[in-house]
Amino acid sequence: MMHRAFHLINTIAQIVALLGGTILIALVTLTVISVIGRAINAYGLGPIAGDFELVENGMVCVVFCALPWCQLQFGHVRVDILNRHFPLWLSWGISFVSQCGFILLSFFVTKQLTLGMLDKLSWQETSMILQLPIWWGYAAALPAAMLWVISCIAMSWKVACAYPDGRNLG
Repeated sequence: MMHRAFHLINTIAQIVALLGGTILIALVTLTVISVIGRAINAYGLGPIAGDFELVENGMVCVVFCALPWCQLQFGHVRVDILNRHFPLWLSWGISFVSQCGFILLSFFVTKQLTLGMLDKLSWQETSMILQLPIWWGYAAALPAAMLWVISCIAMSWKVACAYPDGRNLG
């Protein structure tokens, strides 16, 4: 049962990462079009209004879309120079403690993202040029942040179950 749950989380994380990549491609295209518009401003064309507002909000979503997949692939920064020389129990312990630390980190970041979204929503703050509600950017990133928390829990469970065969983790 846990294997199927992990597979489902992994599949959802892949889809979310691909969505984030698609958003990134759209933001790059938007930026290129806007820069070209600025370059040919003398011919009656111009930049896309509010391009930096769209890129700012979109990049938040892109980053959070990448975090669950990165977590599930052990893609965060690790230092393996000494770790491979440690005894198996110590190497496993370091992996387990770091994965549990990621649970705390992801939960804290997601909580703060939620509180920030609720604050922006209560003040009805909007962007300067497009007058888009600021909370939309927070809300777009929130599902991916929640998936990150779930991914961290799943990886902690995977590491916990990997002992004593901890060499197969990363």
